[in-house]
Amino acid sequence: MSGTIASASAPAAGTGSAGRAGTRINADFDMFLTLLTTQLRNQDPTRAMDAQQMTQQLVQFAGVEQQIAANQRLERLIALQEAGQLTASAPLIGRWVEVESDRLSLQGGEARLRLPAAATAGERAVVSVLDAQGRLLLSREVRLAAAPQEWRWDGRDAAGRPLPDGAYAVRVSTTGSGGETRALAFSVIGRATAAERRDGQVQLRLGALAVGFDKLRGLAES
Repeated sequence: MSGTIASASAPAAGTGSAGRAGTRINADFDMFLTLLTTQLRNQDPTRAMDAQQMTQQLVQFAGVEQQIAANQRLERLIALQEAGQLTASAPLIGRWVEVESDRLSLQGGEARLRLPAAATAGERAVVSVLDAQGRLLLSREVRLAAAPQEWRWDGRDAAGRPLPDGAYAVRVSTTGSGGETRALAFSVIGRATAAERRDGQVQLRLGALAVGFDKLRGLAES
């Protein structure tokens, strides 16, 4: 399956918040120097400007300029790191991967979850799939095994109607011995179709599902 690697909404170095702040502080610093020299030329010789106060103001402006420069360098380093993550994601395109997400990706009429191992013998879990409005589409009871296991969904709702490919909300819960319901941790398995840098974050796309690169948990078998 073909995939893509893209860089979306990636700001150029120096054009972020630090770049804007640097432009602003430079303008303010130039204005300060203009006012200062004008005041020195026109000051009353009998009431000269306090040299200590002038020095303190100059030091403060210099400190702010240094901080802005450090922030700009940090932004460049972050951009380079994100570019490295984007390049590192290339071998994943077309592979089945396991990610942390509260939505599952229906791709080609199939979606997969990895369920946790049973905490007690005979423990059962309920997998619920919901649409974008939070309406329940499907609810299935699953007997948990001694080891983690996969659960596969054929993309059909409770009435057997096929649903379009996309990202669907999913919940997994179990009932305790006291009758209380508690959520179970799970992971989502899907085929990586693209990688992109958006809003300062590298994202991996599994069809319609987009997750941060840091949510990647491993590779999965087809």
